[in-house]
Amino acid sequence: MKVDDCYQLGYVIKPHGLKGELMIYLDVDFPEEYEDLESLMLLQKHQLVPFFVEHIALQPGSKAIVKLEEISTREAAESLMATEIYLPLTALPDLEDDQFYFHEVVGYQMMEGDKLIGTITEVIDSGPQLLFEVSVEDFEILVPIVDEIVLAIDNDAKRVEVLLPDGLIDIYRNPDPE
Repeated sequence: MKVDDCYQLGYVIKPHGLKGELMIYLDVDFPEEYEDLESLMLLQKHQLVPFFVEHIALQPGSKAIVKLEEISTREAAESLMATEIYLPLTALPDLEDDQFYFHEVVGYQMMEGDKLIGTITEVIDSGPQLLFEVSVEDFEILVPIVDEIVLAIDNDAKRVEVLLPDGLIDIYRNPDPE
C-alpha cells in the first residue's frame, strides 16, 4: 500500500514504560472512533510497515497508549519516536452530508452561484484558520473555511458553493505594488 492510498492518523510521541508500549498522538476530531484498532501502518524509510495492535488505551488530549506486536522493548519503542502513523483511506469513518475530509475536496470546483471561481488545489491547516487554496485564472487565492463563506459542499458534483466577501478576489488579482 502506498502513502497516497492512506491518511495520517497521527504520530508516535515517545515510548511508554519498559515493554515496548508507545504514546501516540491521534490527529483526528474523534479519537474514540479509533479505540478498536486492529492494525495500523508506520512510515519507516519511506515505506508503510503494517503492525497489529495488541491493545490501545485512549488518554486525554487526543493521545493513546498503544502496544504493537513485535515491539517488545523500550529500545524498539524509542526507535519509533516521531514516526508517522497511517491507515487506509477506506478506514475513514463516514461523515454527515455537510462534512468533508480535506483530501476529498482537492480538485473540486469552487462556485459562487453559476460563476466558476476556480479549482481547490489544497486545504491549508496551519494556525487557527482553515483555508482553501484556490487556483483562479493565473493566480491563487485563499478562502477561509467558515460557515458564512462556505455554503454547501456537493460531493457528487465535486463542487463547493461559496459566498465570497466583496473584493476578496481583487485583493489577489491586484496586489499593492511596492
